[in-house]
Amino acid sequence: MTRPRSFDVIRHRQGLIPLVAASLLMLTTSNALAYKVFVSNEKENTISVIDSETLALVHTIKTGNRPRGIILANEGKWVIVCASDDHKMQVFDTSTFEYVKDLPSGPDPELPILHSSGNPLYVSNEDDNLVTVVDIFKGTIITDVPVGVEPEGMGMSPDGTILVNTSETTNMAHFIDAFTYKSIDNVLVDNRPRVAEFTPDGSQVWVSAEIGGTVTVIETATRKVLGKVTFEIQGITKDAIQPVGVRVTKDGKTAFVALGPANRVAVVDVATRQVQKYLLVGQRVWNLGFTPDEKLLFTTNGTSNDVSVIDVASQKVTKSIKVGRYPWGVVVAPH
Repeated sequence: MTRPRSFDVIRHRQGLIPLVAASLLMLTTSNALAYKVFVSNEKENTISVIDSETLALVHTIKTGNRPRGIILANEGKWVIVCASDDHKMQVFDTSTFEYVKDLPSGPDPELPILHSSGNPLYVSNEDDNLVTVVDIFKGTIITDVPVGVEPEGMGMSPDGTILVNTSETTNMAHFIDAFTYKSIDNVLVDNRPRVAEFTPDGSQVWVSAEIGGTVTVIETATRKVLGKVTFEIQGITKDAIQPVGVRVTKDGKTAFVALGPANRVAVVDVATRQVQKYLLVGQRVWNLGFTPDEKLLFTTNGTSNDVSVIDVASQKVTKSIKVGRYPWGVVVAPH
């Protein structure tokens, strides 16, 4: 008996279902591995958006004047950037790239950081020696916390109890209770501290000193200095080795340190505080940002106007991507 042609069509289509489902799964998996890399361009008043999978520039967001510090908020739905010369922070949608709203700050905001719970936000104001605490949803200032002269770096402990701010001119790391906003301790570090980065377990804070040329490692509980990371690069003078950005892997084993005009990123063993190798990147490497899966690390290279891409597993630089003028901050969001 000859089966109707419709039966063959149905069978054919049924056979396609597993194939289509498999294709969709592969597509979904592929997209899950792709991220959006947001880079603030200080002298172009833009944010460059890079696709982490194609490593191509896919969009440019117009911002206020002198965008610097940049972070994610609202469960990755927002990217917040400090428009330093406009004395405010701006919020953009990470999916549509559209402007959402402004957030208040003090004069010349430089670096923001969120509380571990996602709100509030703390921002260092370079010109008034204050850290401003902001409710990101209400858009209001909760309070201001006095710190040292020219506050810059902002670090938040993983458990959300301790905020650390660095002051460039006072040369201190200020430990602040994240709930009472009261100062707990002040730790002297080397000249012109820039970034404060907690280790994943919260036991240590790594503070980079741009002019001092070191990274000071501080025990969180006691605020005692455990030691310092020093750098030496053949053919590079000491004054050109200027540590700024610091990022530590989730397993707490490896730290990456951006060394400014030395055009290198140092790979440091966290346990021994010894440099394992130096990676050649673009000119005046400033800040660093991991993809959430930590497969890639992106560097902002201020005077070569590009971003270097580091393969974390192999610890090799794999690509350079042109962005806007004077890239400063970088943060990575899921697609």
